[in-house]
Amino acid sequence: MENRYTAEQLNSLSKEQLIGLVIGMQKQLDGMNQKLEDLIEQIRIANSYRFGRKTEKLSQIDGQLSLFNEVEASADESVPEPEFDEVVIKRKKKRGQRKEDLRDLPHESVIHRISDDTLDDLYGKGCWKRIPSDTYQRVRIQPARWIVEDHEVQRAVGTRGDHQDEFISAEHPRSLFRDSIATESLVAAIDNAKYVNALPINRIMQEFERNGVFLSKQTMANWSMYAAERFLAPLWDRLKEIQLSYPVNQCDETPCQVIHDNDPDDPEDRKRAAGHKNYMWVHLCGEFYRDRPIILYEYQRGRSHNVPQEYYKNYRGILETDGLQQYHLIAENLPDVTSANCWAHYSRSIVILAERMKSA
Repeated sequence: MENRYTAEQLNSLSKEQLIGLVIGMQKQLDGMNQKLEDLIEQIRIANSYRFGRKTEKLSQIDGQLSLFNEVEASADESVPEPEFDEVVIKRKKKRGQRKEDLRDLPHESVIHRISDDTLDDLYGKGCWKRIPSDTYQRVRIQPARWIVEDHEVQRAVGTRGDHQDEFISAEHPRSLFRDSIATESLVAAIDNAKYVNALPINRIMQEFERNGVFLSKQTMANWSMYAAERFLAPLWDRLKEIQLSYPVNQCDETPCQVIHDNDPDDPEDRKRAAGHKNYMWVHLCGEFYRDRPIILYEYQRGRSHNVPQEYYKNYRGILETDGLQQYHLIAENLPDVTSANCWAHYSRSIVILAERMKSA
């Protein structure tokens, strides 16, 4: 209000003046209430953005375009052609450093020759001389090479003496899997395409077929599972042992959809439709263990507290998690585990509690 009235001034006003004054105050009060509601809404949105629940599902991944028009959408004629050093070695150019930088890369010399006969025909015999050649570099990609290894293991047998009728075979590398054509490089290529480049097995199979290699989806899936069980599982166990030796660890879980579970004989699995939700648990050491950071993933069918409780049953230290009730249960059941939760979820609980107290 621009003017403040005293009691004597209000008593001296007429009825019409008092009515106008009250109406003006009502309009001003309505405007203030509207601004206050807008401010409260802004604070609520800010708190929700900072402390509220956030879904882990994305309807669209940033930068992911349709496979059919990705080339057209990404093309830009204004982008200059990259220099050779920018393609092969991503670093600032240094004068005289190219030879040093490229010494470990494979090089192939391609010489475009001019024959003496061609020069004689053009200039006349003895009327020309060669000058320093013009040189430039190009980068060529060489597709994957498929090589069939024909192994021959020589053998011998004793015909007389102390070792008569004893057989001996030449030393040779053991097969990756018994009676299998799989090699380390072949299984690594399948796993790299599947788990690093996120290609479906059917696409990997089609790519192999275009190169004349015919492997079924089932065979490739079997190889990946055999390799994981035989070679990666012991490594996973060893990394878990090292991780649990750290005094601070972190744990979280996220849902993932699966086609079906790996145990079709389980009646509970048969009841669950394809595409149902299972969980991927992630266990990692504290952020300050940068010399040997460890991140381990554990696939489970549910998010029961039994999953982290089994993982950390022999752990002695601090476990940092979100506010999921399952983590509080394992802290109660495992006396050597100290639950740290996290400050972001702690702040969220304060905001939720304040809102509940306000509404009550």
